[in-house]
Amino acid sequence: MIVRPVRLHEDAEPELNDAADYYDRESPSLGSAFLDEVESGFDRIRAYPDAAAEVAGGIRKLVLARFPYALVYEIRDDVIRILAVAHQRKRPYYWRGRK
Repeated sequence: MIVRPVRLHEDAEPELNDAADYYDRESPSLGSAFLDEVESGFDRIRAYPDAAAEVAGGIRKLVLARFPYALVYEIRDDVIRILAVAHQRKRPYYWRGRK
């Protein structure tokens, strides 16, 4: 089994940080819980990269269990690229131009 590293698209990193900051403002330690959930999602994607639903040509989406976010990613030969840390209720498919 090939275990590929997970890398964030340059636009996905600020999305991740902004969401964590938002949750920290809402309640102390909630931002850390969000980051833990995202890391758990990364672990699931590493272990089972083809398990999440395909939403566009080769693009998959793993929905987080505890927060209304999804990890949108593509599998490349040597890496799993997180294209977006996308809120489930805002601007669907805004990430489509990212590669």
